[in-house]
Amino acid sequence: MTQTAKRLSAEARRQAVLDTACHVFSRSSYRGATTAEIAREAGISEPILYRHFGSKRDLYLACVDEAWRSFRAVCEDAIAADPDKCLGAIADAYMAKGRKIRVIDLWIQALNEASEDKVIAAAVRKQIREVHDFFADVIRDGQRRGVVHADRDPVAEAWIFVAGGLLATIDSRLGGLLGHDLLAVRESRREWMLA
Repeated sequence: MTQTAKRLSAEARRQAVLDTACHVFSRSSYRGATTAEIAREAGISEPILYRHFGSKRDLYLACVDEAWRSFRAVCEDAIAADPDKCLGAIADAYMAKGRKIRVIDLWIQALNEASEDKVIAAAVRKQIREVHDFFADVIRDGQRRGVVHADRDPVAEAWIFVAGGLLATIDSRLGGLLGHDLLAVRESRREWMLA
């Protein structure tokens, strides 16, 4: 007697495809990854993949959204756990190499596409603004509680925070361009920000 595999609901199947695609895109690139590869790794056919996502671009943008959703959940957990020390935990998570998928890695990939694909450019521009605004609000909250220096500009500091993650990704992709300087930058930023 053979056991039949449990059928996933449409939503669970969509999430499984999305998780697989996030993994494939993060280890490859938007152009380098194929829907055939994603479907194969997800254990489905390409037609099934296309039932859940209308195009490779739709799937990629869903991965960008999933990466931000996942990272935002980490941020919100850090805020709930210790609002006075959350900025350090958020920065560490933002730049952590061990995360399943990092939103900043997908942004770097999207930069290659943005000049030719206005839909990707608009979606990533909107998301980076959303991430920035989230960070600025966290900084403002820290200022209200006296954890962050009151004279720091939350808007400018949030942009520097976003840029720091991009710098860390460049460092990682180039095999340690900054060496120990990256740690020095992070420590200097913490001293600058925290009261």
